[in-house]
Amino acid sequence: MPKAQIIDGKAIAESVRQEITNRAAKLLETSGKRPGLAVVLVGEDPASQVYVRNKDKAAEACGFHSVKHTLAADTSEDAVLALVDQLNNDPDIHGILVQLPLPGHIDESKVLRLIRPEKDVDGFHPVNVGLLTAGERDSALVPCTPAGSLVLLKRTLGDTLSGLNAVVVGRSNIVGKPMASLLLQESCTVTIAHSRTRDLPDVVRSADIVVAAVGRPQMIKGDWIKPGATVIDVGINRIPAPDLGEGKARLVGDVNFAEAAEVAGAITPVPGGVGPMTIAMLMVNTLTAARRLLDLPEEEALF
Repeated sequence: MPKAQIIDGKAIAESVRQEITNRAAKLLETSGKRPGLAVVLVGEDPASQVYVRNKDKAAEACGFHSVKHTLAADTSEDAVLALVDQLNNDPDIHGILVQLPLPGHIDESKVLRLIRPEKDVDGFHPVNVGLLTAGERDSALVPCTPAGSLVLLKRTLGDTLSGLNAVVVGRSNIVGKPMASLLLQESCTVTIAHSRTRDLPDVVRSADIVVAAVGRPQMIKGDWIKPGATVIDVGINRIPAPDLGEGKARLVGDVNFAEAAEVAGAITPVPGGVGPMTIAMLMVNTLTAARRLLDLPEEEALF
């Protein structure tokens, strides 16, 4: 049996969603408005279809006004931009999410920059990136996966992370960089490491908190982990699983779970760790955006 505490992302995400459901009901009662989320899917990527379906179901379960726009893969860039502009000006839509990746003929940056920062519930617009990096988290919409990872850390270690050494393995704009910004604002000492970091195992071994977001299956080994460290595994990778049958695959993270669980103090599983939190935090961002656009007072922060 693993020695580490297994961090139950499903249970924590459910508690967050329940709180959002309650707050959304109060919003409807006091203002007559439901938080409105629009998701735009271009193309037929199977993984994207699953993500969009799950987001739509979560929004409806929270009592939101949920709209899904599914466009053909050959939809022109101008048509996608026109739809985003329409949603920007729709008073019933408070959050806009364009599912990535987009087909190659569409400039993702152009589409994401067109979304009003106040409705950018993915937290990818340069305005939200800038606010977060400048330390103004309370004014930003924070990317959902890093936000969810921080909730998991606080539910595991307590609200005070001050002074802990944190290593974020991965430097993406979606996870690595915003995660580092969040940890800095919690007064952690933060290192961003990546595939070209010299002596990477030694760097990771120095961490009280490891956030793995490098996109390589089981790259981080058990002997890279400091005894008692807390490990947040953001990775979702499919690897062949012939033991399950011909052509079958299983999901694994960026951390070798079996090895790391023998050393770590706490660790997230894959699946069932960070994944459910990402959708829960999308609901948080949509409700936050709705209250701001309706010019209502901010509620107590959830992370």
